[in-house]
Amino acid sequence: MNTVDHNAAASVQTGAPGWQFAAAASILGWVLDAFDFFVVVFLLTELASKFHVGKPAIVWSLTLTLAMRPLGAIIFGAIADRYGRRIPLIACVVYFSCTTVASGLVPTFPLFLLCRLLYGVGLGGYWGIGASYAMEVAPPRSRGLLSGMMQGGYPFGYLLASVCMQTIAPAFGWQAMFFAGSLLTATIVVLILFAPESAAWRSQRTASFKQMFSIIYDNSGMFAYLLLVMTVMSCLSHGTQDLYPDFLRTLPWISHATILGMKAAFGVPVIYNIGAILGALFIGNLSERLGRRGAIMTALALSLLSIPAWAFGGTVFVLVFGAFFMQAGAQGAFGVMPAHLNELSPSAIRGLFPGFVYQLGVLFASPTLSLQSALERRFGYPLTLASFELCVIVSLLFIFGFGPDRRGKDLSTA
Repeated sequence: MNTVDHNAAASVQTGAPGWQFAAAASILGWVLDAFDFFVVVFLLTELASKFHVGKPAIVWSLTLTLAMRPLGAIIFGAIADRYGRRIPLIACVVYFSCTTVASGLVPTFPLFLLCRLLYGVGLGGYWGIGASYAMEVAPPRSRGLLSGMMQGGYPFGYLLASVCMQTIAPAFGWQAMFFAGSLLTATIVVLILFAPESAAWRSQRTASFKQMFSIIYDNSGMFAYLLLVMTVMSCLSHGTQDLYPDFLRTLPWISHATILGMKAAFGVPVIYNIGAILGALFIGNLSERLGRRGAIMTALALSLLSIPAWAFGGTVFVLVFGAFFMQAGAQGAFGVMPAHLNELSPSAIRGLFPGFVYQLGVLFASPTLSLQSALERRFGYPLTLASFELCVIVSLLFIFGFGPDRRGKDLSTA
């Protein structure tokens, strides 16, 4: 091996100089994405009152946001594969932050729907670029932990939204929740400016946008499998998170209960999102030893065992116990996905392929909220949540049980 090859190999093993800036920007961007999304989840009642619509109409805005994510993955992912990771990532975070601010300013419900629809485009664009960027520049030995850290950013954003609902909203009004993420946006932009461009992208850059979609066609079998994975995984994540705060509010005793000095309706989400973050970090790191599939299936088993306490708990303690381990398992499984998807994706379109299949899976799973809402009106929240997630988790165990695993793949080569 000559000196140039030896230096290149060493760079792959140790990560590109300044890779920590890229990793931090990717993680914080996903935190901000989640924060801006879950603001609406916590404000279902307030938004319905402001716009004089029913709560299902606000839930529908969440569905529209999720449904627009594949478009963002295509637009921003294709640009990132053609022109690099850094500038498209900056454009994406600035774009979706502006649509979030606008969501808090619009006077009518149709304009609010438009803002949330446009926000979904940015929400869909960030994950694919951020995940590929972080995995490409970081050392392979750190990939599992970094994957967990990035995906753990989503429940951390949820946690921040819950905390801010008890601090910023009472002090400045609930509309201020739509403006709270602006400082984090500026921080992300600065981090990206200090981060290196991806050497893997430079060496595998595609010649045209047409070639990108030709590569997707050539890898249609893997695309179909990963689409199935992400569709059912999205049912797991959104099915356990999005309507759970509303479920807590329906419990007749919850308004009088407190936990750690917080109202239980807000305190329980704080605690289960801590579980989600810890689960993502632990399972992501565990995947370096058990493999991606083994770690994911371990996390799913934990969620499966948590269903009774999570859905039917009659006290704050039981609900906290069930919700903590439900999210530790669900987000622990998701914590492996940034690394797993990038290792299974074609090298030349790593900005487009993982993000597109991830967000298209979210689109296919987007009726989850409306379906759960309809089932809840007929069967009540506990039975709806339990039966839905039982089917989802068992399905995922079969899907991953027969799936591929390319842990540790060299992302710098085709």
